[in-house]
Amino acid sequence: MSKLFETSRINGMTLSNRFIRSATWEGMATPEGAVTPRLIETMKTLAQGGVGLIISSHAFVRPDGQASPFQLGIYKDDLIPGLQEMTNAVHENSSKIVLQLAHAGNFAMKKLTGQPPLVASNFEGLASSPRKEMNVEDILELIRAFGDAARRAQVAGFDGVQIHSAHGYLLSQFLSPALNRRKDEYGGTNQNRARIHLQIYEAIRKVVGQDYPIFIKLNCKDFIENGMSLEESIQVAKWLAEAGLDAIELSGGFITGGKLSPSRSGIDSEEKEAYFQEEARAMKKEIRIPLILVGSIRSFAVAVRLIEEGTADYISMSRPLIREPDLINRWKAGGRHRSECRSDNLCFKPGMDGEGVYCAVKNVRS
Repeated sequence: MSKLFETSRINGMTLSNRFIRSATWEGMATPEGAVTPRLIETMKTLAQGGVGLIISSHAFVRPDGQASPFQLGIYKDDLIPGLQEMTNAVHENSSKIVLQLAHAGNFAMKKLTGQPPLVASNFEGLASSPRKEMNVEDILELIRAFGDAARRAQVAGFDGVQIHSAHGYLLSQFLSPALNRRKDEYGGTNQNRARIHLQIYEAIRKVVGQDYPIFIKLNCKDFIENGMSLEESIQVAKWLAEAGLDAIELSGGFITGGKLSPSRSGIDSEEKEAYFQEEARAMKKEIRIPLILVGSIRSFAVAVRLIEEGTADYISMSRPLIREPDLINRWKAGGRHRSECRSDNLCFKPGMDGEGVYCAVKNVRS
């Protein structure tokens, strides 16, 4: 049996294989961010499809951090019962589920939040509409919000939480020299820009205890002018690992015009897959905690190579599992041809239309 189907553990959480469903926006929550039966069914289907660990959504920790309509929320206790139904459905189908905690920052939608987006720094050219630069008290309140959200996730039965600091969302903005131009203890040096991350980690750890997995999703690079470099990302990863973080999911790029950079489209060969693998190799040499790699992995052979050569410890995918939620079971049963996902991103348009994310080409809602 391939190493991909070995049992493993992350801080006491036992996983049946090394395949992880990377968090995405499903577009299936209520307008207030509550769980719906359809979202529960989506998580249940992923669990039944053989995914070892599901990272659910990007759940906004405060109302002013909402990025998209019909996005899952974790900002108030009233949301816990629905979230608990979702985690129960996953556990009943022999999988594990972690909740991604997020704040959109500059990418928050004012028409949803009713207020100017929060940013690490406000400067000319950042945006055409008003932004609110966070003061220190705002930052401390945000740290508390992440801690409160983690408490809710634990009460709701999630097996762990993931801090979202990738793709240009608020915590990613703090790490990026391009967007963080602060002159206080939260700006300037890489250590200062990472300060909020370590404080959020400590706030969450204080709430959930030592025996509860805490992950982070981190850019390897921003891929924008004056963005965070690989060397800076590795240093941040080392600081977090030393603090006690349990795993890092490595991604990259910013949301710009609805796309990530490098481009996520046109992944039609093994050579184009796993486009952050070189950065993953560099980071893996420097950290001693599990590294999860995401980035258009479509082929079983590529996944095997990445694990066997030590580039990553876990394989994370999102869009392939929108197209084929049973992909992992197919691969385990011997059907090893590559994912049917075309990497065309058409799956997200139905979500914006209020129909939830599904493969528009397959035309079957997953």
